[in-house]
Amino acid sequence: MNSSCDDPDYDYAASIAGRAMQAMAEQRIAPSPANFAVWYQYFAGGHDDLRNAIDLLIDHNRPFDGRTNRNLFETYVAPQVSALVVDTSERLHALMGAASEFLTTAIADNRSQMQAISEVADQGKAGVDPKVLVAQLMNELARAATRTTRLEAGFAEKTRELDVIRASLSKSEERARTDTLTGLANRRALDEFLRKAQATAEWGEPLSVLMLDIDHFKSFNDNFGHGVGDQVLRLMARVLRERVRAQDLPARYGGEELIAVLPDADLATCAELAEHIRRAITDARITRRSTGETLPNISVSIGVAQYRPGEAITDLIERCDRALYLAKGGGRNRVVTEIELDRAGAAG
Repeated sequence: MNSSCDDPDYDYAASIAGRAMQAMAEQRIAPSPANFAVWYQYFAGGHDDLRNAIDLLIDHNRPFDGRTNRNLFETYVAPQVSALVVDTSERLHALMGAASEFLTTAIADNRSQMQAISEVADQGKAGVDPKVLVAQLMNELARAATRTTRLEAGFAEKTRELDVIRASLSKSEERARTDTLTGLANRRALDEFLRKAQATAEWGEPLSVLMLDIDHFKSFNDNFGHGVGDQVLRLMARVLRERVRAQDLPARYGGEELIAVLPDADLATCAELAEHIRRAITDARITRRSTGETLPNISVSIGVAQYRPGEAITDLIERCDRALYLAKGGGRNRVVTEIELDRAGAAG
């Protein structure tokens, strides 16, 4: 299937790929598939250990030579791709073998049972004592019952193993849809949710989004370190998660930008929620875990926009993003809706 430039998946992947290739060029890293996979994962933001390892190398001006690149791939990327696939394949292969063995045994047992019963019937025709025939028949039925019970127990055990594999795959799928740092939905899950929400919104149901960005986050990171910066992002994510409704989707959009999609919510409702979130973050107190030090208060700027039937989702996100940066340009620590974009355009 061909990708379209209007597809959010395409736009996101292209953006991440572009940043990855630029960084590789700056670090003079050969554009091999393995190296690209490392840097794509780095900018996609789904692997904290990989990000920390690369940041440490950059901070210490370490060269990204062939050995370093290979170690990054083998340590952080390759295990994610292969471990689950290999383990699941091996376990399914074992289960298939066991199931085949059980079925073969069941077929053989059925044949033996039919033959034994046929022999009892032949003895009846030959005038053997009916009491003896009944005893033989009861014995064969008891054996059949024992075999059936054994087979049922074996199948039950393998069914439980299959349930474990199914649960493992389900957890893996969930991890693939979750941002590891914040615990929010990642871009993949966000794009899927937006597509479904857009389909409903085309029938007249309102759909709004809010996007928030931490004010002066770079200087906060520079002053207190990435570890504290990550702590702040997790706090933002928790505030967002706790204040959206059950039907809404909070997600990490990229970097320090978080987003929430609100189906069946108009612009005013979304803006009201955004204001509650802004105040909650402003009132939050952050304590540095390593020292117990209370850090300076943080604030966020938030942009809000509502879907317009017939438009592309990328247009909705772009409008929300412009409202966010109008909030930043207007002094930060505020909520700006797309209505103010129109006013600003008219004033300009």
